[in-house]
Amino acid sequence: MSFDEKEIEELAKAYALLNAVEHGGKAVVGPVMGKIMAERPDLRSHAREIASIVRRIVDEVNKLGYDEQKRLLEEKYSWVLDRRKKPRQEEKRLPPLPEAVEGRVVTRFAPNPDFVIHLGNARPAILSYEYKVMYKGKMILRFEDTDPRTKTPLPEAYELIRQDLKWLGVEWDEEYIQSLRLEIYYNIVRELLAKGAAYIDDKSPEEFRRYRNEGMLDNYPPRRRSPEDNLELWDKMLEGHFGEGEAVLRIKTDPNHPDPSIRDWVAFRIIDTSLHPHPITGDKYIVWPTYNFAAAVDDHLMGVTHILRAKEHMQNTIKQKYLYSHMGWEYPHVIHFGRLKLEGFIMSKSALKKLLEEGTGQGLSDPRFATIAGLRRRGIVPEAIRQLMIEVGVKHTDASISYVNLAAINRSIIDPKAKRIMAVFEPVKLVVKNIPWGSRTVEIPYHPSGSLGSRRIMLSGPSLELLVSRSDVELMLRNSVIRLMEAFNITIKEVKHDAIIAYYHSESLEEARKYGAPIIQWVKPENSVKVELVVPEGLDLQRIYGVAEEAARHLKIDELVQFVRVGFARIDSVQAEGDNVKKITAVYAHD
Repeated sequence: MSFDEKEIEELAKAYALLNAVEHGGKAVVGPVMGKIMAERPDLRSHAREIASIVRRIVDEVNKLGYDEQKRLLEEKYSWVLDRRKKPRQEEKRLPPLPEAVEGRVVTRFAPNPDFVIHLGNARPAILSYEYKVMYKGKMILRFEDTDPRTKTPLPEAYELIRQDLKWLGVEWDEEYIQSLRLEIYYNIVRELLAKGAAYIDDKSPEEFRRYRNEGMLDNYPPRRRSPEDNLELWDKMLEGHFGEGEAVLRIKTDPNHPDPSIRDWVAFRIIDTSLHPHPITGDKYIVWPTYNFAAAVDDHLMGVTHILRAKEHMQNTIKQKYLYSHMGWEYPHVIHFGRLKLEGFIMSKSALKKLLEEGTGQGLSDPRFATIAGLRRRGIVPEAIRQLMIEVGVKHTDASISYVNLAAINRSIIDPKAKRIMAVFEPVKLVVKNIPWGSRTVEIPYHPSGSLGSRRIMLSGPSLELLVSRSDVELMLRNSVIRLMEAFNITIKEVKHDAIIAYYHSESLEEARKYGAPIIQWVKPENSVKVELVVPEGLDLQRIYGVAEEAARHLKIDELVQFVRVGFARIDSVQAEGDNVKKITAVYAHD
């Protein structure tokens, strides 16, 4: 490890004690991890190792009695109590753009609509928008859809990308679709051919490579043609005189450039759109620009001043500068950043497409995918993605982000707004006997802060039947006293095959603390609602079944909740008969 483990242990202990004291003596890993990541963003690359330390420390803290937790917090870690009162640190900002002038910065986001955008694509979109806002400039959305054969645009992707961007809070000022701009590109070609800066290559690719690789491009016959001959051949390309692969248009570059791929790169090729129709233009055009030509021309014509793109485009930048030189244009400032990887998620478009074709996925919003739609369905909020992108920034090095990082940011945003709902999974019957009162109503706040209101649950004695999670049975056997959350304390008498028999012990939380009683959630069988929790993990998708308290009947699709002692989740669907909710399905986000 490249960090001080003892330092992290102390930090974890401080926040675990704070969390325990604030929540009845039991700390939870998620909020403690979130506090550490918020305080030490420099440690995000070590999130997995730190999470392991936090889990160990939380277990240790939870074994302590409440009074001991409070004593340690006040005597040894009082600084964490003071820190809560301090104002939040100033939000991290992006570094300035080179030679940027307020009011004149123009950025662009240029997705290929052959698929929806994922977390990696969201990076240039968010950065381009943030810089637009920073400099009071303009942002362009440009669909780069000029390859109807190998990167066939999906008709639905245009609108899905727009929706994803709007959800992310990205607002653009102008929008363009390159497949509708081919006549503009054709006019630029005529200028280049007239200048002698480009030529039609009607030889085989093998022939071109032989001249190129042997350093003989100066003598390559197509390259030596006159502008007039090239213009005539260009017209023949447009008229359909050539078939696929029989002719291309090349931009002249340094014939001896050390990188052979830079030498006279292809700017236009022929695509048989009768076999591969474009979803917007059909088979109207057969001569299509490559990425480097269309992107370069549009960046100039649209007045783009700053391009933010991945460093894999560095070679393309070199190619495009030759085109700018031929036309006498000034090349925009380019900021190249490293790749962004979300550990445990597939982010390759081709890999995601293959999974969908094989029937593995549940569509573009599959919560196992790192698509924006998938992350949204999983319960990640746009503010978390934006904050992550700003923290990662425009570093040239590759960034590998753990889902723990993203979850920590997301948790800090949704925690104050998410209702706490009691749900039990693989439910087991709990019968509590000898209750000293006939009936009473417990009022349980939806959030520890009390800011989200509360619900009232009627409990009737002298014998009460409840449901608890099967995973809590062992916990109940190990402890002499158990506290039913926000209700009362019990002691276990007998564990049968079909039920747990318990007796009323005491009422107060203080009494539970005296015995070091663990707190568990519970559900009344009457008016409970079935719940299915979908848990994505890698390419696995587990489904856990249980029941939730009556209050869950009022949850809405897309609402983010925290199932007590389980984790945060997004409500994915609600099945109802009239006004009677029968079942809710939720997608697990994180703890």
